[in-house]
Amino acid sequence: MKIPSLCLGALIVAAASASAATFADVRPILEKRCVGCHSRGEIGPMPLTNYAEVRPWAKAIRAAVVSRTMPPWHAAPGAAHAFLNDRSMPKAEIDAVVKWVDAGSPDGTESQARSHAIREPGGWRLGEPNLVLRVPGVQIAKDGIMQYNFVIFPLHFDHDTWVRAAEWHIDQRGQVHHMNAFVREPGSSYLADFPKNQVFVPTVAERGKKRADEPVFARRQLLQGYEPGYAPMPWLPDGAKLIKAGSDIIFEMHFNPNGKEAVDYTELGLYFAKAAPAERVVAIDTLRDLDLAIPPGSANYLSNASMKLGSPARLLSIQPHMHVRGRSMEVRAIYPDGRRETLLSVPKYDFNWQTTYAIKDPPLLPAGTVLESVAGFDNSPNNKFNPDPKATVGWGDQTTSEMHIAFLELVVDAKANVEALLTAQPKMIGAPPAGR
Repeated sequence: MKIPSLCLGALIVAAASASAATFADVRPILEKRCVGCHSRGEIGPMPLTNYAEVRPWAKAIRAAVVSRTMPPWHAAPGAAHAFLNDRSMPKAEIDAVVKWVDAGSPDGTESQARSHAIREPGGWRLGEPNLVLRVPGVQIAKDGIMQYNFVIFPLHFDHDTWVRAAEWHIDQRGQVHHMNAFVREPGSSYLADFPKNQVFVPTVAERGKKRADEPVFARRQLLQGYEPGYAPMPWLPDGAKLIKAGSDIIFEMHFNPNGKEAVDYTELGLYFAKAAPAERVVAIDTLRDLDLAIPPGSANYLSNASMKLGSPARLLSIQPHMHVRGRSMEVRAIYPDGRRETLLSVPKYDFNWQTTYAIKDPPLLPAGTVLESVAGFDNSPNNKFNPDPKATVGWGDQTTSEMHIAFLELVVDAKANVEALLTAQPKMIGAPPAGR
């Protein structure tokens, strides 16, 4: 039976219409992969929370996902263990975005548009915190260099408290370089001479002041840090960080002026565990090289750091940290039996996306395991972010200097002695030379 040409044309149009991609097809992908950053008040430069906002950026989104520059994920394939928070976009999702953009980025029917609106994140992502600590207003200069600002919060906890998660609400996001919240136990020497509940600016030497033989974790412990690329998540289903009775929380705040004066009121929400957990999460920053000295013009300076574990632990996460000359970092484990593993390789480090790589199934690191970190730096004129290729660059707070730290979160038995994790006392930042 011959089909009239008019009817055949209608069938072709109907079939094409049925198979054409619409915004409804990419909406779940954008919600899952993009909106966490691309919404109001978040780090993304523009919101992507509805069709009207997405449509002007459709071709740019296509280019970004095809080149895999977005969503930002810098870990190379081939690590020994998978990552829980892998943001990389699967090929099927990339193909769906490409199909929609190549079809002209259509909205679809009115009913589709109404039923497939993107959910915009808002408020506390982990739910309402048990306790919120709020910065009492830090004046951010219009320009120039700002030293680290600090504030001490006395918690008045009369019992040991376990924290299962913490979440930052950054106020002046465009001017925040980083925020760190440290637990200071009773009797600690860390910033012991400064008043509480007010902002102060100590010198580097005052920050490094330490009593002889004072245990590392008794002095201070990192509770939660924030850098660009931060995303809140609980540490473990049955694991938490410990705040001992009588402890304080100290905020370390670093701002980069951007031409606009502002006052910062950043908040940190704490989520308490209902009972003492089976496992304790401990953050360490001792896998670092304080003695790096990057020669002028060097395009591939390598900095090496290592440490040995004195007791067993599981590895929960790794976060590489360098400044604008940082180009790569690899973290490896050398086990007591001689076996070697690449735990993380970041061949193209991006200062603007300092991801904490959370390991899906945290591996056991036996006592005697050596952890190594190799960081590459580009101090050449070809590095467009390099503030001064003629400078010899060492360790320093500001982005014009450099750092090499592989922050680690380790998991131990809740009753374990965390000081036993370190086989040697690490060199202190800001400490006086040996013998003084």
